[in-house]
Amino acid sequence: MTPPPPPPPPRPPAGARTLAFVESPVQLLNVLEWAYAAGADDLVVVVLAPHDPMTRGQLRRMAELARGQGYRVRWEEARGGPGAPVRTVGGLAGSLRRARRVVIGDPFSRYVQLLLTITRAPDLVVVDDGTATMEFVSQLARGERLVRWHRRGSRGARDLAFAPVSASARRRLTPNNRRSVAVFTSMPVQAPPGVEVLPNDFAWTRASFGPPRLTRGTDLVGTSLVETGVVDPERYLEAVAALARAHGATRYFAHRRESAEKLHRIAARLGLEVVRPDLPLELIARRGPIGRTVLSFPSTVVHTLPLALAGTGVTVAVCGVDPGWLTERASPRAEGFLAEVTDTAPGVRRLPVRPLTAP
Repeated sequence: MTPPPPPPPPRPPAGARTLAFVESPVQLLNVLEWAYAAGADDLVVVVLAPHDPMTRGQLRRMAELARGQGYRVRWEEARGGPGAPVRTVGGLAGSLRRARRVVIGDPFSRYVQLLLTITRAPDLVVVDDGTATMEFVSQLARGERLVRWHRRGSRGARDLAFAPVSASARRRLTPNNRRSVAVFTSMPVQAPPGVEVLPNDFAWTRASFGPPRLTRGTDLVGTSLVETGVVDPERYLEAVAALARAHGATRYFAHRRESAEKLHRIAARLGLEVVRPDLPLELIARRGPIGRTVLSFPSTVVHTLPLALAGTGVTVAVCGVDPGWLTERASPRAEGFLAEVTDTAPGVRRLPVRPLTAP
């Protein structure tokens, strides 16, 4: 395994002119990519820590990498009890009002939307949060309320109560003569007028890690489509088994949100070695070892891995999701959105989708 790169020379002390808010390791990775591309040296990263242990673990590792690059990291137990939100927002209000630039990783987050109502920063940047970025830009262009693609359209009491805050955040994310808005992304998006699209080509990742040692085998990348209620668990396991058999896959890189019960079934029933990465897969793959072929269902990695692994000889292949795999609870947008993720991924090999045996 390639050792981590040595820390760079110390940067100037970071102030609060640029604040970045992240809730996942992928968001923090893309904040580092943005800072590298923008030459930002005044960055303070605020981690709004989630509950999920796997996500927290990866976030702590990513926070170490951010500190190693000379950036300040502020860890907030934003969900640590009933009074945590008030303490977190109150503690950040002053910095938000002084910030000249605010970088966010998840515009769908209620926490982030609430913080956006406080800031008057003239420069807002949305960094990649994977495939969610595609839906965010589309909704912004259409003037729609911000709703994650895998959620159904029904609005509960909490949604209705939070609607004014969400509407205010959406207005803040719309550029005008006092505020610029940019999207830093590796995903295919068509931004509305006035929103600048900045390409994310994973230059920091490629400069800092690898190239990886390649194995002779094939690796399979897991998704959280079951956990989000989009794909039926039995159909998913059948699809994983079919892919592994057809392509000789031996390792399964788990998504941080996949349940322990599902991963146990993949290991025990399918005989795959389950790997639970402690960093985002783009970094794990770049550090190696990694298979010469990496298989995935429609997900962020079919767009990001070809960039992170450019020039290494690794082939990324994507297998689409058959409509028969979807659950009754899946959003009406799910089928079209997953097809779009597959169809727009550049530099990947597309595998045929075969309907599975009916239950």
